[in-house]
Amino acid sequence: MIYLIKLIYSFILPPGIFILLLAGISLWLWKRERKPALLLLGVTLVIYLSATSWVGSMLIGNLERKYPQPSVLKGDIIVVLGGGATSGTPDFDGEGNLSGSAANRLLTAVRLYRSSGLPILISGGKVFSDTGNEAEISRRQLQALGIPKKDIFIENQSLNTEQNARLSAEQLKNQGFSEPILVTSGFHLPRAIIEFKHAGLIVQPYPTDYWTSKPEKLYVSKFIPSSSGLSLTATALKEYLGILAAKF
Repeated sequence: MIYLIKLIYSFILPPGIFILLLAGISLWLWKRERKPALLLLGVTLVIYLSATSWVGSMLIGNLERKYPQPSVLKGDIIVVLGGGATSGTPDFDGEGNLSGSAANRLLTAVRLYRSSGLPILISGGKVFSDTGNEAEISRRQLQALGIPKKDIFIENQSLNTEQNARLSAEQLKNQGFSEPILVTSGFHLPRAIIEFKHAGLIVQPYPTDYWTSKPEKLYVSKFIPSSSGLSLTATALKEYLGILAAKF
């Protein structure tokens, strides 16, 4: 019963309701003009597939599987890339919170610090006027988790991955670090590594914040359109386009 309810919801709420409407218009056009109907049906099919977690998981999974987590750390500093933050939202000891991906990255950095004792550099600024400064929020939360202030460095000006790499490389050079361990989401690592290479740094990749399970399994819900499936696909396509742009 619970899966039937999920199925009904998926076609009442966006994007399912829009896919149904487009499919209905395609059928209506079919009786009048075949070519426009086929074109609209093709567009509808692309939107439907893009909104399924089946397609989104395949695209994200290919990125996540490119770099395994290393069993041995080889570096002199842990570099963590920001992934979004809110401003003005209540936190335990202040205001501003990290988004889900950013929080997962920070949690991984804390665990790596406790096992290695290596200092941490947080890279990420205030991307939009109503978002939080990722590095500043991260520094406060790291200190609240018991990381000494002397072991925390921040780069709080970058607005994208290219700036993360360039500004972090400048700061690492000024502080005397040359072998960063790069912590970010698994799907984000392939693009981030290219950008850090452009900035003159070879990093040890340390993926975290996985969005897909291993091994993946197929079931009916994977083929039901949803906003989360569309988000998976959009995030993956953004990374593939970013990788292409970074290479050229």
